[in-house]
Amino acid sequence: MKRRVVLVDDHELFRAGVRGEIATSVEIVGEAGTVADAVPLIRELDPDVVLLDVHLPDGGGEGVIAGVTQERPAVKFLALSVSDAAEDVIGVIRAGARGYVTKTISGGELEDAIERVAQGDAVFSPRLAGFVLDAFRTGEPLGGDAELDNLTPREREVLQLIARGYRYKEIAARLHLSIKTVEAHVSSVLRKLQLTSRHELSRWAQQRRLV
Repeated sequence: MKRRVVLVDDHELFRAGVRGEIATSVEIVGEAGTVADAVPLIRELDPDVVLLDVHLPDGGGEGVIAGVTQERPAVKFLALSVSDAAEDVIGVIRAGARGYVTKTISGGELEDAIERVAQGDAVFSPRLAGFVLDAFRTGEPLGGDAELDNLTPREREVLQLIARGYRYKEIAARLHLSIKTVEAHVSSVLRKLQLTSRHELSRWAQQRRLV
């Protein structure tokens, strides 16, 4: 029996390409381009595996995982992204993804990765596996940082961008938000972490190797 897969990516042409590569070996039962569309779709379809981009117009892959796992704990998530940044890899694995591969992967390799994740294995592109091993070795809280877990997926995204030196205007453009919304997220993060400035926020994130 073919594995049932939901594909979540905001680029329709990319989704079409993936369908063309793997449709003969898996059953693509649904597609979505945003967090808002993906969460109810995955809950309804209850697929074996979700192929998930880590950056979506209304949030990140972490938001999709957070919105699904409590109701559909058996669904496995495999991140499929153009990004090979350490913070993206660590962030989505902490959220509960079973693997992370980049979009340079071949169709055959992707089919194999889907099957392995469906069986419960952890699958990573070779270079990305090093990020996860390094995080375990250095003690990064992959499994639980109470303060970080108190932030929403969107607040984590804003936190990372602030720590990397982005200005509010740049963050707003990158995440497709208004500047006022970004300011509100920053204020919420500062309040939750009991910090008082962007400088303290950046230092907090750097101490936890989020940048």
